Amino acid sequence: MPLTPLKRGIKKSLQRGDLGGYMESKLTDHSNYIGNKQILEQYKIAFLCSRKCPAEIILKSYDWAIEQREKGICVVSGFHSKIENDVLHYLLKGNQPIILALARGLKKRLEPALQEALNKNRLLLISPFGEHVKRATIETANQRNRLMAELADEIFVAYAAKGGNIERLLADISVTGKEISSFKIG
Repeated sequence: MPLTPLKRGIKKSLQRGDLGGYMESKLTDHSNYIGNKQILEQYKIAFLCSRKCPAEIILKSYDWAIEQREKGICVVSGFHSKIENDVLHYLLKGNQPIILALARGLKKRLEPALQEALNKNRLLLISPFGEHVKRATIETANQRNRLMAELADEIFVAYAAKGGNIERLLADISVTGKEISSFKIG
């Protein structure tokens, strides 16, 4: 399923509720998000990383997360893989907004750190799935990653395994013209 380019004027469209297609059906339905929808108006960087990555990427990812936190930049991610979850840990120590995109329906209960960020109005949980989707699968993760790419202004890939899902996603989104960056290795 190829990605469509990010619609221009997303902020105004969200306010009017006329995004059309995928985004409208997913973000105007109150059952598919919890938290501060105004966060969508912020500049957003999507963070992606394959489940298995070289050790040098792990420390670089921690430093990257701290840098984004200190700059106050909104990061959108599924925070599902171990490294993504660690990045979330560093981001939650700051005050910047965070968007957590789920590869399943919305959670009924949140971990204390997420609940605290939600209470401080700096967290948005979104899901392209209804509550009937209880578990993340490869397909739901791919759909979630497409949503993240569409929402983000820029995409940062800590590591994409050769032939993996992230590499395939990057091939799809490269046509959108969004900036895609990564660590320099070596």
